[in-house]
Amino acid sequence: MIRAVALALCLCAATVDAAVPRAITRAFLDAGVPMSSVAIVVAPTGAGAPLFTHQATRPMTPASVMKLVTTFAALEVLGRDYRFRTDAYLDGKLHDGTLDGNLVLKGHGDPKITIEQWQAFVADLRARGLAEIRGDLVLDRNDFALPPYDPAAFDGEPRKPYNVGADALLVNFKAVKFAFAPNAAGTGVDVTMEPALPNVALGSALTLDTSAPCDDWRGGLGAAFIDRGTTAAARFDGRYPADCGVREWYVALLDHPHYVQGIFTATFDAAGGRFAGAVREGRAPAHTAAFATLESPPLYDIVRDVNKLSNNVMASELFLALAAHTAPLPATYVKAAAAVKRWLAKAKMPMPELSIRNGSGLSRTDRISARSLARLLAAADASPARDEFASSLAVAAMDGTVERRFRNGDVAGQALLKTGSLEGVRALAGYVIDAAGQRFIVVAIVNDPHAARAQPALDSVVQWTYDNAAAAMAARGGR
Repeated sequence: MIRAVALALCLCAATVDAAVPRAITRAFLDAGVPMSSVAIVVAPTGAGAPLFTHQATRPMTPASVMKLVTTFAALEVLGRDYRFRTDAYLDGKLHDGTLDGNLVLKGHGDPKITIEQWQAFVADLRARGLAEIRGDLVLDRNDFALPPYDPAAFDGEPRKPYNVGADALLVNFKAVKFAFAPNAAGTGVDVTMEPALPNVALGSALTLDTSAPCDDWRGGLGAAFIDRGTTAAARFDGRYPADCGVREWYVALLDHPHYVQGIFTATFDAAGGRFAGAVREGRAPAHTAAFATLESPPLYDIVRDVNKLSNNVMASELFLALAAHTAPLPATYVKAAAAVKRWLAKAKMPMPELSIRNGSGLSRTDRISARSLARLLAAADASPARDEFASSLAVAAMDGTVERRFRNGDVAGQALLKTGSLEGVRALAGYVIDAAGQRFIVVAIVNDPHAARAQPALDSVVQWTYDNAAAAMAARGGR
């Protein structure tokens, strides 16, 4: 649990705003964003009052910065080395490699089953003697009880993998990668699909365009997707610029059960197995040992992907895991929110304004204040999980969601940040490390119709902290 929580509590008194530096105010006004739409906290990580705040207690929509709450809670509650399981059970007799019955797969909410891990899981089934399945594939997804999910509801982009809904048996983010490349003869276009799902048909009559620039290459593909949930089809009948070389397009297809059926069938067949059954829902047999188990990477590795890459579905899976491990199953979003609030209360870090829907920040009903985020960052800096949490944040000008920011200044490599972006929302929060190695907390959130213009102003908060925070601390006697 959190150590030295009192270090974070100094922010409780920060209800009266200190003056925002003029350069930062000017940066927001130059962007057309009024300060009434902005909340900011800049503070030392240890004891001491903030250097300045602005609307620090106002509940704000944080976008993906909310992932800081989810990931730190997961590290504290589950532990840095926690691993998720996916279990395989034999529902029938196995004789001479043939299963006279069903193979049951039970998911426990693993957020990161990649194609490579799935292949290793299937290879383990084969190594344990499973060569043929004469029954069905039965999926136990009952650890989660989730409301109906519309992947188009958020932004009208249902095929974007970031809009995939959480599931107790989530495999490869339900994504299909289509790769495009000029063929070896330079006369046409090779199109491949990974994984090669038997229930997804691929067709292409692309023409290789040797004169068009590689700008809106996707728009020229003439792509058509038909997704029936149980089966799907993808076809490309347009033109592909030769100048593009090799390009990839990730698309979410099928419903969760039929994606698992497709990738299992393809992988099991590639490993020399035989399966021609159907897929259906069910439950794993009680009081029976698993035939094989796939373990996830350790939690700290998963948290790194969630924060650096701002992976929404992984964040939601972690959020639900908090419910699964602190309340009776099945896990729900309501139970997960309650689990977070219980953890915050136990850590003496109340956030009365907190509204957290699915743990990812991909919600317009989420609310948190800049002060609460700053207190959380201070608590994380005093936690045994400090290194794992901090290393999960994107490094300015180096990786993740800030790889292309701060490239032309001395902040490069010296800020560890989580960013957030929705229509009408821009935010960042994390740590800035100055030239002397001192670490400061930065939180800045914009809720405004013109928030998209605010990135330079948000970056100016980080730059000011790097340049001036230590001097400002010294000027007030380090207090």
